[in-house]
Amino acid sequence: MELKSNDDDVKFCGIKPHPKYLAKLSSVGSISDEETCEKLRGLIQRQVQICKRNVEVMDAVRRGAQLAIDECQYQFRNRRWNCSTLDSMPVFGKVVTQGTREAAFVYALSAASVAYAVTRACSSGELEKCGCDRNVHGVSPQGFQWSGCSDNIAYGVAFSQSFVDARERGKGQSSSRALMNLHNNEAGRKAILNHMRVDCKCHGVSGSCEVKTCWKAMPPFRKVGNVIKEKFDGATEVEQRKVGTTRALVPRNSQFKPHTDEDLVYLDPSPDFCEHDPRTPGMLGTVGRFCNKTSKAIDGCELMCCGRGFHTQEVEVVDRCSCKFHWCCYVKCKQCRKMVEMHTCR
Repeated sequence: MELKSNDDDVKFCGIKPHPKYLAKLSSVGSISDEETCEKLRGLIQRQVQICKRNVEVMDAVRRGAQLAIDECQYQFRNRRWNCSTLDSMPVFGKVVTQGTREAAFVYALSAASVAYAVTRACSSGELEKCGCDRNVHGVSPQGFQWSGCSDNIAYGVAFSQSFVDARERGKGQSSSRALMNLHNNEAGRKAILNHMRVDCKCHGVSGSCEVKTCWKAMPPFRKVGNVIKEKFDGATEVEQRKVGTTRALVPRNSQFKPHTDEDLVYLDPSPDFCEHDPRTPGMLGTVGRFCNKTSKAIDGCELMCCGRGFHTQEVEVVDRCSCKFHWCCYVKCKQCRKMVEMHTCR
């Protein structure tokens, strides 16, 4: 499932959306000319030139950047660090410049989102250089016919490998942080590759399934985000050691089993994210954050508020209620108002 190509002859189009540039790239409007490439901050010159030669893919990369930000904020919505973005660079603050579990998650999600968005652009016919995966054909061992438009995940993954990994491959790739980033980038792509699904359609008289045609499709990106979030929860703390003639990341605790290609790894412990630190962009603290008074998990007021306590106030909430289905065909609801308690961290 991999298109092989060395860096010097990469034929894919686009740029490397390094996590610190995600919000900047995602906020750019339609990228339709070479001049836009010059205006994109954070690109090395080679990336600018590739962008100019391959403008058509840039909108897919932009959508991938926004996809990563949105999914990060969904997955971390109930945690002390909730993927808040800044107007300055790096967009997530210094969280992604340190070798923490949070940085591991951002890198994995970024690599996955670019692969996902480019693959989707291929399948939709948006890009001239790729389309559906025509290598999936014939009759399967299960007896159905491979047909339809299979997602060209091989192209999307190869694109992500070429550009998302470019900064780490370009310089200092033997450093611990570069090895960490490269590993997590690949783990993010594995979250798509290992969860490809088979979609099918039946053909026959009156809906019978005399003939069934199937194709390979990517999972919903929410599924990809869920998988990477699970890997974040079980991430392995590692350090660089010499293994034979090469340098590799191994578990810092020798009692832990080695991580796989699908697992996330990190080098440094995470801060507690409790207090706002003006000297550390992105360290916003949890003052004013909503919390769940009855929860014992990280979204509970005790943990979210770091023991500082919380404010409680009653607010009026308007919900749809008493909904009834009317033939044919609409649903009519009433508006119900109720007072609920809201809790925010001191």
